[in-house]
Amino acid sequence: MKKLFAIVLLSPLIALAASTGYRLDRSQHDPSDLVSLQSGARTYINYCLGCHGLQFMRYNGLTEIGLTEAQVKEHLLFTADKVGDPIKAAQNPKDAKAWFGVAPPDLSVVARSRGADWLYTYLRTFYRDPKTVTGWNNAVFANVAMPHALWPLQGERGWDAKEHKLTEISKGSLSPTQYDATVRDLVNFLVYVGEPAAASRKAIGIVSLFVLGVLFIFAYLLKKEFWKDVK
Repeated sequence: MKKLFAIVLLSPLIALAASTGYRLDRSQHDPSDLVSLQSGARTYINYCLGCHGLQFMRYNGLTEIGLTEAQVKEHLLFTADKVGDPIKAAQNPKDAKAWFGVAPPDLSVVARSRGADWLYTYLRTFYRDPKTVTGWNNAVFANVAMPHALWPLQGERGWDAKEHKLTEISKGSLSPTQYDATVRDLVNFLVYVGEPAAASRKAIGIVSLFVLGVLFIFAYLLKKEFWKDVK
């Protein structure tokens, strides 16, 4: 019975490992780190927004991560966009589908659906593959249609099928440590976008549990007082 219970609990992790065939690295993200969130937002706007939108987040929502509307307008807005607009992809979905074979998905809730560890590993495991349409493949997501948008930062990697590991072909503008930090910030931002109210929700939950604990004490004392003469 205990073995069956353990299998049920671990089955999602087993399925994920089987589907990827690559060990996921832990994402050291922290949605309370405003500097990291701002860095991630900048990376997203510069490298991801051309194909992937965030339709459930508006530009003025970025003020919640410590930016002013003036900073958003100056550094994160395209010319035709307004600060109250949803963060939509610059690319036409029909054109993207014609080029890549599939329309790039909106990433508003990708961190909640895929998980932060999956995203962190995925964005660090692209490699060159001449057999694909884009010339890129991924160790976590085999035959992915997406090209490696961050390759100027990371450089080019190859895949050693015998050793089952990535190899360096060329260097990028960032060192491996700097690139990992950039990806961490990007994942941090996507985690935040998936649930902007997560921090306040958790704080409210803690306060609610504390209040319920206090009320439980009064309820218990009232119960004892009410039943003290009943034998």
